[in-house]
Amino acid sequence: MKRLWGALGLVLALSVFMPGDAAAQPRDGRERRAGASLGQNFPNPFNPATQIPFSVGDPPTCTDAGRQYRVSLKVFNLLLQEVATPVLQSGTSSVTGGQPLDKVLVPCGEYVAYWDGKVQSTGREAASGMYLYRLEVDGVPLVKKMIVVK
Repeated sequence: MKRLWGALGLVLALSVFMPGDAAAQPRDGRERRAGASLGQNFPNPFNPATQIPFSVGDPPTCTDAGRQYRVSLKVFNLLLQEVATPVLQSGTSSVTGGQPLDKVLVPCGEYVAYWDGKVQSTGREAASGMYLYRLEVDGVPLVKKMIVVK
């Protein structure tokens, strides 16, 4: 009975964490909201590392090319505990790679983040299971799930 209540609590917690308008998912698997999109990580499932594609603004048109977007990307376990902050690997702009994606200002473009599969606080590899990754662009969240397999 405790597991049933625990599962119900987890579902309720996830419903608070996930964005409310998930019904309008495009067919390419990218979640789009307010001038940002979040792609599915690849490979998925993965071991030991993965890449996460995302875009800000409306590339390739970028009508407001001079605008800077505040971007954060975090990985969470299913208890909604922060596990890691992926780093920027590449992009279409002159923003340098290798920096953690925590409130980074980037111009309109397409980017790829990299997560080495390690828990930030311990440096150990993340356990097998499902994880959530959350992109926040100017306060607007986009969330997807990924799977680690050992």
